[in-house]
Amino acid sequence: MPKKIDPQLRARCVRLARDHQQEYPTLTAAVAAVARQEGVSRESIRRWIAQADVDDGTRPGVTSEESAEVKRLKTENKRLREDNEVPCRASIFFAGELDPRTRGPALSSTR
Repeated sequence: MPKKIDPQLRARCVRLARDHQQEYPTLTAAVAAVARQEGVSRESIRRWIAQADVDDGTRPGVTSEESAEVKRLKTENKRLREDNEVPCRASIFFAGELDPRTRGPALSSTR
Protein backbone atom coordinates (compact mmCIF):
# COMPACT_ATOMS: atom_id res chain seq x y z
CA MET A 1 0.00 0.00 0.00
CA PRO A 2 1.44 3.37 -0.92
CA LYS A 3 2.40 5.60 1.96
CA LYS A 4 0.58 8.87 2.47
CA ILE A 5 2.54 11.94 1.40
CA ASP A 6 1.88 15.30 2.97
CA PRO A 7 -0.25 17.30 0.48
CA GLN A 8 1.82 20.41 1.23
CA LEU A 9 5.03 18.58 0.27
CA ARG A 10 3.38 17.34 -2.92
CA ALA A 11 2.18 20.85 -3.85
CA ARG A 12 5.60 22.35 -3.04
CA CYS A 13 7.41 19.81 -5.25
CA VAL A 14 5.04 20.44 -8.17
CA ARG A 15 5.35 24.20 -7.77
CA LEU A 16 9.16 24.09 -7.54
CA ALA A 17 9.50 21.86 -10.60
CA ARG A 18 7.18 24.08 -12.64
CA ASP A 19 8.72 27.36 -11.42
CA HIS A 20 12.31 26.29 -12.08
CA GLN A 21 11.69 24.37 -15.30
CA GLN A 22 13.13 27.20 -17.45
CA GLU A 23 16.44 26.95 -15.54
CA TYR A 24 16.96 23.38 -16.75
CA PRO A 25 17.16 21.90 -20.25
CA THR A 26 14.16 19.59 -19.65
CA LEU A 27 11.35 19.07 -17.21
CA THR A 28 13.02 15.79 -16.24
CA ALA A 29 16.16 17.64 -15.15
CA ALA A 30 14.09 20.08 -13.09
CA VAL A 31 12.21 17.18 -11.50
CA ALA A 32 15.50 15.45 -10.66
CA ALA A 33 16.82 18.59 -8.96
CA VAL A 34 13.65 19.06 -6.92
CA ALA A 35 13.66 15.35 -6.00
CA ARG A 36 17.20 15.62 -4.62
CA GLN A 37 16.34 18.80 -2.73
CA GLU A 38 13.11 17.49 -1.18
CA GLY A 39 14.16 13.86 -0.66
CA VAL A 40 11.37 12.43 -2.82
CA SER A 41 11.69 10.09 -5.79
CA ARG A 42 11.74 11.55 -9.30
CA GLU A 43 8.95 9.23 -10.39
CA SER A 44 6.68 10.47 -7.61
CA ILE A 45 7.19 14.08 -8.61
CA ARG A 46 6.68 13.23 -12.28
CA ARG A 47 3.34 11.54 -11.46
CA TRP A 48 2.29 14.45 -9.22
CA ILE A 49 2.98 16.91 -12.04
CA ALA A 50 1.01 14.77 -14.51
CA GLN A 51 -1.95 14.63 -12.08
CA ALA A 52 -1.70 18.38 -11.46
CA ASP A 53 -1.87 18.92 -15.24
CA VAL A 54 -5.03 16.79 -15.38
CA ASP A 55 -6.54 18.67 -12.43
CA ASP A 56 -5.70 21.99 -14.12
CA GLY A 57 -7.38 20.86 -17.34
CA THR A 58 -4.22 21.08 -19.46
CA ARG A 59 -4.04 17.30 -19.91
CA PRO A 60 -6.83 14.77 -20.49
CA GLY A 61 -7.58 12.26 -17.77
CA VAL A 62 -9.49 11.61 -14.56
CA THR A 63 -9.20 14.48 -12.09
CA SER A 64 -8.44 13.95 -8.42
CA GLU A 65 -11.97 15.03 -7.52
CA GLU A 66 -13.52 12.52 -9.93
CA SER A 67 -11.25 9.78 -8.63
CA ALA A 68 -12.17 10.56 -5.02
CA GLU A 69 -15.88 10.57 -5.94
CA VAL A 70 -15.59 7.16 -7.64
CA LYS A 71 -13.77 5.77 -4.60
CA ARG A 72 -16.44 7.17 -2.26
CA LEU A 73 -19.24 5.71 -4.40
CA LYS A 74 -17.57 2.29 -4.56
CA THR A 75 -17.25 2.27 -0.77
CA GLU A 76 -20.90 3.29 -0.36
CA ASN A 77 -22.00 0.65 -2.89
CA LYS A 78 -20.08 -2.06 -1.01
CA ARG A 79 -21.65 -1.00 2.31
CA LEU A 80 -25.14 -1.00 0.79
CA ARG A 81 -24.62 -4.46 -0.70
CA GLU A 82 -23.52 -5.76 2.70
CA ASP A 83 -26.49 -4.08 4.40
CA ASN A 84 -28.85 -5.63 1.82
CA GLU A 85 -27.38 -9.08 2.35
CA VAL A 86 -28.63 -9.28 5.96
CA PRO A 87 -32.37 -9.14 5.16
CA CYS A 88 -31.88 -11.47 2.18
CA ARG A 89 -30.20 -14.12 4.34
CA ALA A 90 -32.83 -13.65 7.06
CA SER A 91 -35.69 -14.13 4.59
CA ILE A 92 -34.07 -17.32 3.27
CA PHE A 93 -33.66 -18.60 6.83
CA PHE A 94 -37.25 -17.85 7.84
CA ALA A 95 -38.65 -19.21 4.57
CA GLY A 96 -36.88 -22.48 5.34
CA GLU A 97 -38.33 -22.52 8.85
CA LEU A 98 -41.86 -22.16 7.48
CA ASP A 99 -41.50 -24.80 4.74
CA PRO A 100 -43.30 -27.97 5.94
CA ARG A 101 -41.11 -30.17 3.75
CA THR A 102 -38.01 -29.22 5.74
CA ARG A 103 -39.58 -29.83 9.16
CA GLY A 104 -39.16 -33.01 11.13
CA PRO A 105 -41.97 -35.50 11.72
CA ALA A 106 -45.15 -34.07 13.23
CA LEU A 107 -45.77 -34.60 16.95
CA SER A 108 -49.09 -36.39 16.34
CA SER A 109 -47.45 -39.18 14.35
CA THR A 110 -45.01 -40.20 17.09
CA ARG A 111 -46.04 -43.03 19.45
